Amino acid sequence: MVMKDSETIVSEKQVYRMGFFSPPNTTNRYLGVFFAFSEETVIWVANREKPLRDSSATVTLSRDGNLVLMDGRNQTVWSTNVTTSSPAKNSTLQILDTGNLVLRDVATGDTMWQSFSQPTDIVVPGMTLSQNVITGKQVALSAWKNATDPEIGSFTAGLQALSIPQLFVWNDGRPHWRSGPWNGLIFLGIKEMFYAYTDGFTHVKNDSAGNFLYSKPQENVYITASVNSSGSVIRKMWDGARKRWDVVWTAPQNECDVYGRCGSFGSCNAMESPICSCLRGFEPANRDEWGRGNWTNGCRRKKELQCGNHDGDRFARLQYMKVPDFAEPFSSRLQDECRTRCLGNCSCIAYAYDPTNIGCMFWSNTLIDSQKFDRVGVDLYVRLSASEFENNQQRKLYIIIPVAVAFVCISILIFIAWWLMVKKKKGDKAKATNILQVGQMFTTDSTAIVLRDEAKEVNIGELPKFTFEMLANATNMFHENNLLGRGGFGPVYKGIMANGKEIAVKRLSADSGQGMQEFMNEVTVISKLQHRNLVKLLGGCVEKEEKILIYEYMPNKSLDACLFGPTNPTKKFLDWTKRFSIIEGIGRGIMYLHRDSILRIIHRDLKPSNVLLDQDWNPKISDFGMARIFGGNQDHGNTARVVGTYGYMAPEYAMEGRFSEKSDVYSFGVLMLEIIKGVKNAHYFNDEWSLSLSGFAWKLWRESNGLGFVDESIASRELEEEMVRCIQIGLLCVQDFPNDRPTIQTILAMLTRQIVDLPPPKEPLFAEKSNGSATGSTQPGNQNGYSNNDLTLTVLDGR
Repeated sequence: MVMKDSETIVSEKQVYRMGFFSPPNTTNRYLGVFFAFSEETVIWVANREKPLRDSSATVTLSRDGNLVLMDGRNQTVWSTNVTTSSPAKNSTLQILDTGNLVLRDVATGDTMWQSFSQPTDIVVPGMTLSQNVITGKQVALSAWKNATDPEIGSFTAGLQALSIPQLFVWNDGRPHWRSGPWNGLIFLGIKEMFYAYTDGFTHVKNDSAGNFLYSKPQENVYITASVNSSGSVIRKMWDGARKRWDVVWTAPQNECDVYGRCGSFGSCNAMESPICSCLRGFEPANRDEWGRGNWTNGCRRKKELQCGNHDGDRFARLQYMKVPDFAEPFSSRLQDECRTRCLGNCSCIAYAYDPTNIGCMFWSNTLIDSQKFDRVGVDLYVRLSASEFENNQQRKLYIIIPVAVAFVCISILIFIAWWLMVKKKKGDKAKATNILQVGQMFTTDSTAIVLRDEAKEVNIGELPKFTFEMLANATNMFHENNLLGRGGFGPVYKGIMANGKEIAVKRLSADSGQGMQEFMNEVTVISKLQHRNLVKLLGGCVEKEEKILIYEYMPNKSLDACLFGPTNPTKKFLDWTKRFSIIEGIGRGIMYLHRDSILRIIHRDLKPSNVLLDQDWNPKISDFGMARIFGGNQDHGNTARVVGTYGYMAPEYAMEGRFSEKSDVYSFGVLMLEIIKGVKNAHYFNDEWSLSLSGFAWKLWRESNGLGFVDESIASRELEEEMVRCIQIGLLCVQDFPNDRPTIQTILAMLTRQIVDLPPPKEPLFAEKSNGSATGSTQPGNQNGYSNNDLTLTVLDGR
């Protein structure tokens, strides 16, 4: 048998093929197994570490029965390398309809070698991942180095069965994600498995040889589960009608799914902000680091356990938990037995009970990787000193004393209540007058708002509430000296609270194009998000007609303020290293919004003024008034109310009202080009060629003069390759058609060189600009294409 590069071997039912392939954006050739109906989905690769540089390679069965891959010079690139007792052996190669490539001895029919025993990054039905608890030998998945290189990357995924079987993803050997214990039906750390169906997704069993086996039964649907170069486990299902793979589940889904996010004795809750808290009876090991959002040192016990004292220790019940790692099982049908055994063992610090199969689970030494779920999960019982619990006798005393004196005090309380009601009615009238007077003090411009009672009942949920008086005092009555900037929402002021904390106060302007809808949208969206590249919302204020948001203060203001204008003193600090870091940080923020947050967010108004810079020049995306939440499998939307800023809106959104993740990618591309050039897109005009910013970038890139596009203050021959590469990535983002633009995951892989080879961008269709105003401007009365008061909010009516 000799198979050339152009030939393939097909399974009996034509489900799988074995042949040569090239990953995206590279000409390297590899021997692999892939789906016959979806050849880009490769489930196994032979020569991962040794790519072929041309198509002259061949595959053959050697005289000793091994499958051998040879290059054009007849040098062995890869072999099954099966050791045989006889010098010559006849063998046959077959690809099964499971995708397993099998090498068999013709004489005996025994399997000499199979590809399923050496998987790459994907598990398919019929394939088994395993660990031998005696020898420690594992059959595990290993991610590609990046999307274009199947070389073994940093992440591996497999079964760990030394105690209770669990699935793990490891990053260079360190735990990255954990499924929680297998109870015979589900993994207790995957909350989706607690719902009505589990569809037989997995089986875990053990054999007499010490092997624990994880597998997915063969069935009539095509399902894959893979680990990618970023450490994400992705489960996909083939949609035969639409001829595409649908993502049905991923992990980690949020920051809390990352292993040990909150450290020892910490608990993570993705629905809270901050996401980390200490378990009951514990406190931060380092309060300063904890306050800054660094939770790696975890928590420590407040009061030592009193083991040996019969009444010394008790258990605090924590409901709906992903149980910690390192659980030790004990078969029991009674939950009370778990408590008794744990209480009688001084090293036991917590227990849980699973009635399905495991029985008792015990923990000693530490509790790591705990997570709070929403209405599903396991009850975890944490051992604490009895002094952590309120004394029952004291509790009774607290009840008896008020009851005894209630009769004596009741007449006094009624009188006080009546007096306060009378006083309140008089005070409300005076307060309304005072607030109106304060509002009239502030102003000279559109920020003065006539206060009425229409917004009294606005509910901003659990967001901390500030009073109007507090914010007025913090900003010195919204004085012009404290003005940080103006946007479509209204002015933003610097404020200093009574405790010295600096804040940014964003106050809705009376003549703003935005209103309660955008205000509530921002409250709903950003209050549920937590990421280092998203600005943190500290609270809100809704009194009468006032609508105010309070954010963390950014000392370096916005990217717009720092970057644009040659006289800006902060621009000199934005060297190429900082600019590249800002680009990458914005990308990671968008990645969180699109893929990693508990909500799926399309921002719709990405621009320099909505990117703030902290004291270390880290970018933080702000202003979510225009953001839209996507749910389920929704990947695009339409609107008749097109909102945003001209020059940053994708063509399909500006002209047809269609928006998706690719709309944000377009805005990100414009941002990249602005950061590289140091010039605002809306204000840029090239006299010689009448080109827009993106058109000018494309022209110079095509002429191999990308450095000529870079801001003169940072242009460097030593960094030319990296700068030109970023220009090319930016141009790929501003392609006119959404399908031509890469996803944000691909963009980050390009920026970090996980993807080395970049495709060439197409010429922008709207590259030319008329002198004085941008083609298609929504403000024809202004030759500069922007408003006199520098507001960049644009509202279009979709046709």
